[in-house]
Amino acid sequence: MVIRRYRDLPEAIIAKSILDSADIESFLIDQNMVRLDWLWSNLLGGIKLVVRVEDAEAAAELIQQGIPEKFDVEGVGEYKQPRCPRCQSFDVDFQGLDRRLAYGSLFLGVPIPITNRAWKCHSCGHEWDEDDGDAP
Repeated sequence: MVIRRYRDLPEAIIAKSILDSADIESFLIDQNMVRLDWLWSNLLGGIKLVVRVEDAEAAAELIQQGIPEKFDVEGVGEYKQPRCPRCQSFDVDFQGLDRRLAYGSLFLGVPIPITNRAWKCHSCGHEWDEDDGDAP
């Protein structure tokens, strides 16, 4: 039974890995066609995540779960997910390498790894420094 369709392969692989970790047997259909040429994804109806009928409800529940706010890491302790101070979204990314400047330095013939210690929210576009008081 098809429980989800994905346009992009990385999302489909993550969903399949969630089900694999819960010992729910699943398959991705049309993943190789999309891997060869992602433009085929729309024509084929996306990458289909398929599970057995008896596992469909449990699988759909697992995939719909949100990102946990915090969780325990063995040997480290409690890990709290970073979130945007403006919109409280978990869809944030640490921008360690300033790609624009670092890649621009390649034209000079000397690659210089210029770092940028900032976070960026993909939901609202807000950027903040790691050292700010409102950092996660």
